[in-house]
Amino acid sequence: PCVCGAAPGFILSSSGRSPTSDLNTALHECMAALDLFLSNKFSDALASLQAKTKDSMYHALTYATILEMQAMMTFDPQDIMNAGNTMKEAQATCQKFRKKSTVADSINNLVHRQSLEHFTEEEIHAEICYAECLLQRAALTFLQVYGLCFVLFAVQFMKRHLFLLSDENMVSFIKGGIKVRNSYQTYRELDSLIQSPHYVKGENHLHFEGGVKLGVGAFNLTLSMFPARILRLLEFVGFSGNKEHGLLQLQEGASSYSFRSVLCTMLLLCYHTFMTFVLGTGKGNVEEAERLLKPYLARYPKVKSIIIQIGMIAVFGNLCVQAVSRYEECCEAQQYWKQFHHMCYWELMWCFTYKRQWKMAFFYADLLSKENTWSKATYIYMKAAYLSMFGPDDCSPFGDNEVELFRWMPVTANGD
Repeated sequence: PCVCGAAPGFILSSSGRSPTSDLNTALHECMAALDLFLSNKFSDALASLQAKTKDSMYHALTYATILEMQAMMTFDPQDIMNAGNTMKEAQATCQKFRKKSTVADSINNLVHRQSLEHFTEEEIHAEICYAECLLQRAALTFLQVYGLCFVLFAVQFMKRHLFLLSDENMVSFIKGGIKVRNSYQTYRELDSLIQSPHYVKGENHLHFEGGVKLGVGAFNLTLSMFPARILRLLEFVGFSGNKEHGLLQLQEGASSYSFRSVLCTMLLLCYHTFMTFVLGTGKGNVEEAERLLKPYLARYPKVKSIIIQIGMIAVFGNLCVQAVSRYEECCEAQQYWKQFHHMCYWELMWCFTYKRQWKMAFFYADLLSKENTWSKATYIYMKAAYLSMFGPDDCSPFGDNEVELFRWMPVTANGD
């Protein structure tokens, strides 16, 4: 029964508060945690969320998302496993808030699409959080199987090397694909709900709409980057991708002051300053990236994840002097996540390569070879390449010899 004073259709919780009130509080606390995260107070952000991860879908999702970001930077198997387990727990927390279905409902949903118009505000937020958990778990599954190579070369892999999958990896690939499919369908249904004339906006509609724009935008943009023949195959099983629509959805999500506006901004920055260059799908949009950065730079002048993006813009704009100073600021300002340093070292190595300062480029390649585990072969190859550019009067740092390093390459590559 509905308690007097509560919104129609909402039952007060045991604490005497309505789900809407709990949702407001959760979103406020999670946005405060994101603010801590963007201020480089990583441990404080996690600590502020951890106590409520079993009772709040947004606390659980935010906590797991931060751990996933860490896993995607470290590529450490233990970090990936921890992030995956935490995201699975977050999905279970979201499941508790989803609309309960009877056996008859389940049978009916097999014949007719489930109607979301009669869901409470809490239940539709549970759907968007659940879909986001599925999507992030799928990303972690692919990361476990392929590491960074999947992220950067997924298109080439699908075109040429699908037959190389082992049985175990094929199972993981299929599991990840099922999660992606379920997440995609949920986002499509939620997007249709927003467009419906019968949909009544709740008090936290802005955050819900931001989640839909994040999911729809991410799917459309990602799918649009696949080759035409792969995209035709994906369309056959129900997927579709439109780059312009994806960018528009992410831009609208980034411009709104919502819980997911930061993630929308990060995806756009990654696309404009990184993915277009790596995948060769376009020239990027430096002006748009700079526009997206301005409000965050004003509020978080020392944010490492944002400053790294500035450095990328500076590098691709041939402004290596500014890029070097930005990356050095990154390394000085925080010590909690060394992986941020490694990202900076990688970019600094290339900055000095462009400037033909071989000793400094060698210095950062050497740091990476000692501290980072992504690809020892790549780092050692770069060290050898830089040594080969030294002049006859230049001393070899640390006594390394390029011929010996090149000879070690086959052994090192087999171990990567």
